[in-house]
Amino acid sequence: MAEYQASTDEKELKINDLASLEPLVKSRMEPGAFGYIQGGAETEWTMRENTAAFDHAQIVPRVLRNLENPDLHTKLWDMELNTPMIDAPAAAHGLLHVNGESETAEAMADEGSIMSISTYANERVADIAKAGHGGPQFFQLYMSNDNGFNHWILDQAVASGAKAIILTADASLGGYREADVKTGFSFPLPMVNLADYSASDNSGEGLNIMEIYAKAKRTLSLADIDAIASYTKLPVIVKGIQSPDDAMLAIGAGAKGIWVSNHGGRQLDGGPASFDVLPAIAKAVNHEVPIIFDSGIRRGEHAFKALASGADLVAFARPLFYGLNLGGVAGVRSVMQHFNRELQITMQLAGTKTIDEVKHNQLMWRQVY
Repeated sequence: MAEYQASTDEKELKINDLASLEPLVKSRMEPGAFGYIQGGAETEWTMRENTAAFDHAQIVPRVLRNLENPDLHTKLWDMELNTPMIDAPAAAHGLLHVNGESETAEAMADEGSIMSISTYANERVADIAKAGHGGPQFFQLYMSNDNGFNHWILDQAVASGAKAIILTADASLGGYREADVKTGFSFPLPMVNLADYSASDNSGEGLNIMEIYAKAKRTLSLADIDAIASYTKLPVIVKGIQSPDDAMLAIGAGAKGIWVSNHGGRQLDGGPASFDVLPAIAKAVNHEVPIIFDSGIRRGEHAFKALASGADLVAFARPLFYGLNLGGVAGVRSVMQHFNRELQITMQLAGTKTIDEVKHNQLMWRQVY
């Protein structure tokens, strides 16, 4: 089998709209690798609904508000951010670019945002942290059946300065991703953190996503929140929340943040769009802890609607991946800048000067069921 060759491009991108990046990247990547990055579970209904659901709410604009140059700055705990748009954790950035996660981390730090590092990264946690030159980073934990590995990888995250641990709660096994089945995709590159822990052939290279997830802990429970928090002394954000009841149970068990997500439609197909469940979760949480939202974000107006529906930060991954493939550090920055520009335009036209004002904007919801 030929050696896998990811992109080496380093350039700024001219972006008309983010959706236009996907076919460009598809034409440049091996079908299996692109299918893994782009695809969802089963019929991909939930993946499609994630974006379509933003049409269920409309922004009610306010006028004559005496404003210009809306301010995107916001804050999470003690972290001052230039934008509410952050990087959602995703595995294997090395599929997109030879410098992988390091280039994403550098770009996110340049833009004053947060990088989320996956357990299944192609680079070491410490190297990704170094590339982020002091920018805030989260670490996303896929809990393993091997508690020794859990402690080992959490040690790497703490030592590298992670600001929080993201406990991924919706991936005790992999969703049935038909794109991967059709192409027979297996990871052509090692997941370095797995390889470093074990001297055995356990790097993930040559395995498919179902085989990777086979080592995941399936018996995830509320007790894992406190176990991680007690071990790391870091706040734990629970990712994969789709139910108000689960949000409140997680907070009661010690979660310091709720991440509303359906894994970008890559796990349970036939579940609701994340945006459709966000308002009820936000109402239940009632500002007790911050809420981060992802799944389906492709426009600045989508980010606006998520913030107006209760999110404190909005995360996304696929568009950043596409920017990484097409232009490396500069490409990721181009995607962030385009998103921020769209959000700023939406804020101006909606009559909102700050992110706090966006959060208090009234959306008009229409009945869709």
